[in-house]
Amino acid sequence: MVLEAPPKPSSWFPGQAAEPPLPLITPRAADLTSRLPKTGETIHGHKFFIGFGGKGANQCVQAARLGAKTAMVCKVGKDSFGNDYIENFKQNDISTEFTYQTKDAATGTASIIVNKEGQNIIVIVAGANLLLNTEDLREAANAISSAKVMICQLEVTPAISLEALTMAHSSGDSKLPGTILSQKPLGDVFSGSQIKGEAVASLRCTALIDSGDAGTACRFTRAPLFPGTDQSIFSLKTLFNPAPATADLDPRFYTLSDVFCCNETEAEILTSLAVSSPADAGKAALVLLERGCRVVIITLGAAGCVLLSQAEPVPKYIPTEKVKAVDTTGAGDSFVGALAFYLAYYPNLSLEEMLKRSNFIAAVSVQTAGTQSSYPYKKDLPLDLF
Repeated sequence: MVLEAPPKPSSWFPGQAAEPPLPLITPRAADLTSRLPKTGETIHGHKFFIGFGGKGANQCVQAARLGAKTAMVCKVGKDSFGNDYIENFKQNDISTEFTYQTKDAATGTASIIVNKEGQNIIVIVAGANLLLNTEDLREAANAISSAKVMICQLEVTPAISLEALTMAHSSGDSKLPGTILSQKPLGDVFSGSQIKGEAVASLRCTALIDSGDAGTACRFTRAPLFPGTDQSIFSLKTLFNPAPATADLDPRFYTLSDVFCCNETEAEILTSLAVSSPADAGKAALVLLERGCRVVIITLGAAGCVLLSQAEPVPKYIPTEKVKAVDTTGAGDSFVGALAFYLAYYPNLSLEEMLKRSNFIAAVSVQTAGTQSSYPYKKDLPLDLF
């Protein structure tokens, strides 16, 4: 699991207020890469290397390289891979305060085979990831509650991911300024009329209305938000990436996910619907939205992604620019890490704009071999992304 702890004063930038950290939840794994054979076939590979990976670790590294203050809540083995992972986190300015080591299992690994087109297949051996427990989470409780965004995956036991999501939702005011999900007036989001001081609720959110000459202020249960008269703003704290996917996913994952982000293969497993186009993804996203998510994003690799939310339940297709892929391994994690960064640090952007920028960053990552080694730093990206 991964998540971010409060930054030390020495890590703050001069002239900026201290900000709560950006956490992620998941494990790490070492990538073992060669070429892609056919079923039952033995072939020669042309290259082999060991690198750092794991969905949560990848997402955390990408967010950190964009400038986020991050931390990992995870467990690795007391072995050479585990030691190397901890050192890698430190080199990427990721807090390891809640990165635990155990003698009871080896560090998790992922065997990745990549073909000449850059496509891949992956087999995960979870190892120490599955030993992350309730006590570990409780030690990280303050970091979870103070975090701007928390990302969870399924590389640890589902019960622990659920516990982390529940902890984040029960942590009180997230102090997020909010993320614009809808450009509609508040009256279009809530049924009926609202008066000053009235508590209102809908499927989209619960809020306290305050009207004034400058517009309508809407204070939600978990964050103080101040939209303009033409905006509806929602607090987004939990980002859930259901990978590796399972068809019998606990229903609570949907209701605890402010943002539910999966790829087309995971969407097929979760909904039993074929997803081979943006239109298909829109249909699958509707199914997932009806299960209680606030926002659903289905990524489509080189085709971009599809967005759906409780505020705007009409699927919106967001394409990405075409690039020549060298290695797509970890591209989805680059996307999720970038999205978490924008949710935490650029909440005034529309979700559509966040996804466009996340698409761009993920597209940069596929043009270089490797996983974390392919993730771009802020200094190497266009200024208009920030």
